[in-house]
Amino acid sequence: MEEKKEKGIRLHVFLAKCGVASRRSSEKMILDGRVFVNGQVVLQLGTKVFDSDSVMLDGKIVTLEKKMRYVLLNKPVGVVSTLSDEMGRETAAHILSSSFSERLYNVGRLDMFSSGALLFTNDGDFAAKISHPRSEIEKEYIVEASSHLPRSLAKDFMKGMRIEGVFYRANFAEDVNSHEMRIVLTEGKNREIRRVFEFAGVKVRSLKRIRIGCVLLGTLKPGEFRELESMEVEKLLSLCKNKNDSETY
Repeated sequence: MEEKKEKGIRLHVFLAKCGVASRRSSEKMILDGRVFVNGQVVLQLGTKVFDSDSVMLDGKIVTLEKKMRYVLLNKPVGVVSTLSDEMGRETAAHILSSSFSERLYNVGRLDMFSSGALLFTNDGDFAAKISHPRSEIEKEYIVEASSHLPRSLAKDFMKGMRIEGVFYRANFAEDVNSHEMRIVLTEGKNREIRRVFEFAGVKVRSLKRIRIGCVLLGTLKPGEFRELESMEVEKLLSLCKNKNDSETY
C-alpha cells in the first residue's frame, strides 16, 4: 500500500488562516522577506507548507487560529482603516484590540474622513471572498452634501461617469432630500463617491456606510462594534457571486 502524502497549503493562504492578514497582504509580507519556513526566508509566492513545517513572521511563530471572529465596527471619522499608521493616527484595529485576543484585520476599507460599517476578521477565506471584486457584495452609503445636489447627479451616477479616464457607476442612487443621497455600490473604486461629487462641483460634508451585503450598521454608535451572528456570516458568503471559486485567488 502506498504511503499517503501530506497535503500542503500555499503559504499566503496558511498565513491568512492564521489570522495574520488577508491573502493579498500576506503575499506582500512574503515578498518583503518577513516570512520564514523552517528557518529559511521564503520569497517565492505559491510555496506550499505542510503540517510539520514551522512558519515564522517577523521572528514569531504563527499557528492556525482556533476561533474565527467576524466583527462589525462603526468606524468613526478621523480613524484610519489600516492595521498600523506611520503618521501615528488612530487605527480602526486599535479600537478592537483590547476586546479580542485574536489578530483581526479589516475586510475592505473606508477612508479616514468616512464613517460607518467596516468588517474585521481573522478568517482569511472569508476575507478573500467578501473583498474580491467578483463577489459583487453591495455596500450602501448615505452621503450628505454641503450644498444642494444637482438634480441629474443620481441619474448620471447610475448611468455611469468617466472621470480622468476612470469609469464610475453606481448600482443604485437616489436623492433622500436636497442635500442627501443614498448610494449602492458593488465594486467601490478608491474614493469613488467623493470623486463623482467633486466632479459635479459638490462638496461632501459626511459619508457613512450603512450596509455591507445583508449586514446593517443599525444602531451602533461611532466606535461601537459587535460580533456577527453565524447566520449573517453564512448569508454574506451566500451573496458572493464568486462563492464557487477555488482558493487560488
